[in-house]
Amino acid sequence: MSSWTRWHGPAMARLWGFCWLIVGFWRAALACPTSCKCSASRIWCGDPAPGIVAFPRLESTSADPENITEIYIANQKRLEIINEDDLEAYVGLKNLTIVDSGLKSVAHKAFLKNSNLQHINFTRNKLTILSRKHFRHLDLSELILVGNPFTCSCDIMWIKTLQETRPSPETQDLYCLDENSKNISLANLQIPHCGLPSANLAAPNLTVEEGKSITLSCTVAGDPVPNLYWDVGNLVSKHMNETSHTQGSLRITNISSDDSGKQISCVAENLVGEDQDSVNLTVHFAPTITFLESPTSDHHWCIPFTVKGNPKPALQWFYNGAILNESKYICTKIHVTNHTEYHGCLQLDNPTHMNNGDYKLVAKNEYGKDEKQISAHFMGWPGIDDGTNPNYPDVIYEDYGTAANDIGDTTNKSNGTLPTGVVDTGREHLSVYAVVVIASVVGFCLLVMLFLLKLARHSKFGMKGFVLFHKIPLDG
Repeated sequence: MSSWTRWHGPAMARLWGFCWLIVGFWRAALACPTSCKCSASRIWCGDPAPGIVAFPRLESTSADPENITEIYIANQKRLEIINEDDLEAYVGLKNLTIVDSGLKSVAHKAFLKNSNLQHINFTRNKLTILSRKHFRHLDLSELILVGNPFTCSCDIMWIKTLQETRPSPETQDLYCLDENSKNISLANLQIPHCGLPSANLAAPNLTVEEGKSITLSCTVAGDPVPNLYWDVGNLVSKHMNETSHTQGSLRITNISSDDSGKQISCVAENLVGEDQDSVNLTVHFAPTITFLESPTSDHHWCIPFTVKGNPKPALQWFYNGAILNESKYICTKIHVTNHTEYHGCLQLDNPTHMNNGDYKLVAKNEYGKDEKQISAHFMGWPGIDDGTNPNYPDVIYEDYGTAANDIGDTTNKSNGTLPTGVVDTGREHLSVYAVVVIASVVGFCLLVMLFLLKLARHSKFGMKGFVLFHKIPLDG
């Protein structure tokens, strides 16, 4: 019995864990190609016998290729090519090393799905040509190509340009073979009619009103003649382009305010590299209040809002129909600005029942205006509202009637009070309330004093009569 209990405790759990670990390694081994070793994140192929003849692939049914971050291949003389679909399953790949092998060619779209690639090492292979199109979409921090028998041509001039424009801490000593099989240092390589292209965009500064249309023009030049294309990113507005040799145009119609601040680029690309000319699109549009909610309490009370508009809208608050004069106790705060979007709040320090009411926000610029209103309830009115009912009596506002002012009127921000009509009337109510309370207290005190005096007088008469009555002889 003790033996059975012992093997059903922690020891049995450890045994089962060990068994599952063995099964896991066994499954990974089944998915791993011959001459390679595999783990959850790494593939290592370094055994030359029997070696591999194709790029290593894991069986998707028994392993997770997307978790592989590093592939190391060495001494594989029969590995000559990387095909377009060889690496498509390794979407998480960061480091790729193929050294001292027979690699001769790489398909143009071989790394199309490997956007996380950061380090590539192709040292001492059989590469004679390598196009920049393989790597144009990658943000590589390291590309090592030492020891390959490149052919001297315009097709590899991009490597020289890359080294000149993005020098690494360790400069690679690269060579190519000319038509006489002579080694030429890539740093000294000169190829006629082989240079970087140029792009020139016709509109360096672009400002347009929402809903309008514009046309951009671009000219490219270079030898070899470059291709021209437009990089519009995630442009929302409808657009179409026309390209003819070294000239191109881009037509953008019904421009959306969502595209304000976005970059549009004209790109020229050839074998050697690329050049681009860019413009930032600025869209002017009328304000829109996209968010306005009831007050929330944090360190201060805040009526939160979000306003969009370009140029930046002027903001004005109204309280119960009258312009709200802002001060250090009640003021507008912008907390986050996102190009043409402004997130903020009307901040109130320690508001009372005197601040209950309707708050309206008006946003205005030269293209139009927008307004929204909310009702705010901070505290109940003494003797009228206990604070639990937000629908406080409308009669409270009858004495606060102040004529609404136009948005263009000047607002006095130096005054540290609420709207004049509200504050003056509020003070009058407080004064009346205080007088009534004081008068009530004084009257009550006088009544108490009169009662006590009367009681004391009756008590004295009773005592005197009682004494005289006892002094009269019974027989007299």
